[in-house]
Amino acid sequence: MNDWAASLIAAALFALLSPGLVFQMPGKERPVDFVNMKTSLPSMFIHLLIYGLLLVLFLVILHLHLYV
Repeated sequence: MNDWAASLIAAALFALLSPGLVFQMPGKERPVDFVNMKTSLPSMFIHLLIYGLLLVLFLVILHLHLYV
């Protein structure tokens, strides 16, 4: 049996938290822009922090597992 939770959670978070895809924080003109498909260095750094914190939450704190 393989544990697929880490791979699926990481891929889903990476897709959803790509700067500019769903939202961009900080935005160009507002604190949060939605679906503008543009990015900046501060935005990439903020999304990196959110991504890392959510990965730690799901994988280390909550111990999620999906066995196939």
